Amino acid sequence: MRYINILSQTQSGITTITINRPSKLNALNSQTIKELHTAFEMADSDKQTKVIIVTGSGNKAFVAGADISEFADFSVTEGAQLAAQGQALLFDFVANLQTPVIAAVNGFALGGGLELAMAAHFRVASDTAKMGLPEVSLGVIPGYGGTQRLPQLVGKGRAMELIMTAAMIDATKAYEYGLVNHVTTQEELLTLANKIANKIARNSSVAIAGAINAINAGFKDDTNGFDAEISEFGKCFGTADFKEGTQAFLGKRKPVFPGH
Repeated sequence: MRYINILSQTQSGITTITINRPSKLNALNSQTIKELHTAFEMADSDKQTKVIIVTGSGNKAFVAGADISEFADFSVTEGAQLAAQGQALLFDFVANLQTPVIAAVNGFALGGGLELAMAAHFRVASDTAKMGLPEVSLGVIPGYGGTQRLPQLVGKGRAMELIMTAAMIDATKAYEYGLVNHVTTQEELLTLANKIANKIARNSSVAIAGAINAINAGFKDDTNGFDAEISEFGKCFGTADFKEGTQAFLGKRKPVFPGH
């Protein structure tokens, strides 16, 4: 698959998707969102891919926001459609993928960029990263899930302050808030992301997908997370991965999960 604004490569079970618009600080436009959807969809359907890493090209920006020039003249209806389509095509899509997604935040992650990072299952950041949702300084609010995912990650009060002040925080503060799991140097960022990805890849992909479903269910108003956990737990007993995992444990050997 040939892309204009992103790069995608798979090696040793890890697919790395890189937003590649360095002259625009990797800002998200409609073409980039569509390409990201395709790349994530292909990686998720590829049985060889165990983990997906998403990052930005260069060392300045993960994604510095949305391409404002595309929607500066939108009407109320067009604005609502923009948010709905973007959430369905990319942000909610990523959050609900069965393949784990790690965001490697290598620089500015602002607006839609932070929203993409928050849609990933967790985040690692370089010590040069800056994060924020500055939308209210433009007379709009976050529209790609930011008002929902930021409070889930950092708490309601901190999210209210960050969104209302349009402030940026550095990687150290983001780690303190629980917005990112790890902070490292720019040079070691992808190395760390790949190290974590390899640890994940050794485990059952079927069980991991079930865990993602169960965890996400706990954040849905219309779903009982405990019931979802019970259901996903039960499903595991019908998988080849469960049989292999338990037999390997009892046989005191490392499991080789078939992935189904």
